[in-house]
Amino acid sequence: QVHMVESGGGLVQAGGSLRLQCAASGRGVDTSSIGWFRQPAGKEREFLAGIGWRGDVKNYADSVKDRFTISRDYAKNTVWLQMDSLKVEDTAVYYCANVQTYIPPTSAQEYGHWGQGTQVTVSS
Repeated sequence: QVHMVESGGGLVQAGGSLRLQCAASGRGVDTSSIGWFRQPAGKEREFLAGIGWRGDVKNYADSVKDRFTISRDYAKNTVWLQMDSLKVEDTAVYYCANVQTYIPPTSAQEYGHWGQGTQVTVSS
């Protein structure tokens, strides 16, 4: 059984930073790609960033590539999403998910296990 748990969300002013954590446990998580997604209220879930199981492949959505950074700590089976220069439009529930691939896909449908999400609210 694979479990994904997000944390680190909260309320922050525009221009501020947050660091989200995704703790993964279970069979195969150390050889899986991890992706971060978000879902604003009333909108579809969108891909933000992904990191391959070896950590040498990373991809980002154009909307966040200059502001968000994904990283991975294998010893702790944790993936981080550093979010800087936050904007009001970054307000959403943020999710992490895993998939048994070398290169992280950008489609949510390809990911198998999801966390419960963590709320990020950016105020003006």
